Amino acid sequence: LFSDILVIAEALNVEVIMPGGVGIQIPNPLQNPDDANARIPAISDMNTFVNEKLGHVMESVRLIRTKMSEEGISVPLIGFSAAPWTLLFYMVGGSSKRNKEAGVTWLKEYPEESRKIMDLLTDIVIEYMSCQVENGAHVLQLFEAMGMMIDEDNFYEFAMPCLKKIATELKSRHPDVPLMVFSRGACYANEELSKLEYDIITMDGEVPRDTARETVSDRAGLQGNYDPRFLIADGTDNTPETVRTSAKEMLESLGPQRLIANLGEGLGGKESPDLVASFVDAIHEESEKLIAAAK
Repeated sequence: LFSDILVIAEALNVEVIMPGGVGIQIPNPLQNPDDANARIPAISDMNTFVNEKLGHVMESVRLIRTKMSEEGISVPLIGFSAAPWTLLFYMVGGSSKRNKEAGVTWLKEYPEESRKIMDLLTDIVIEYMSCQVENGAHVLQLFEAMGMMIDEDNFYEFAMPCLKKIATELKSRHPDVPLMVFSRGACYANEELSKLEYDIITMDGEVPRDTARETVSDRAGLQGNYDPRFLIADGTDNTPETVRTSAKEMLESLGPQRLIANLGEGLGGKESPDLVASFVDAIHEESEKLIAAAK
């Protein structure tokens, strides 16, 4: 299931636009605590709020599950949400392309108000992801997309408590639903995240593969971290053969078990569909060989 990371911000009366070619934008970000208090609505019942403001996502989950059943498709449907820091970053800064310091500036200038907003966002994320499960999602992915936009000290002070509460509460409600987390640009936190109740820790492209398993130990599985640049055909020497070689190298480094082979960064739009297909085929075929050889 793909749902934009800022649907929660929009549900909180923060306008979100996608003009094309320039990324997601919030034309009127929160200016200060008084502005936030005036614009963010009071929420008396979180479940009612989520189903009223984000009901279209729940309807999408139900429609997808119905279609999967009709067509005999048996694959996991992954529910999805941005994490609280990422939401705050956009809500006060307006864009990932400009005002990049606005998020951390808010944390420094308005620490209590920042905590208040992030606590609210945490509670919304919990209910939002829980409702996705209740409507048919099999797996959940929490996406801290803007981890690179916060320094390590502030990450542990402001972002990590939210990630911990989300994991604890979702596992309490849905203990059998796999829970994945991706702290993009802040994978220094992967070891601590693996000590929480996340089943899968997603790696970005900066994570060294030779120490990735040691970092999470046997506490969690891994997801990642193939370089999507290897999937661009135009102006490169990339071929199905080079993709297979590099995919095999990733599997050999990380091991084919307790691994969701994925990218370390999202597709940017320049990738070749044929090379993407080659990557998928290579992962299936090479992992089968490695697993068979280990028996």
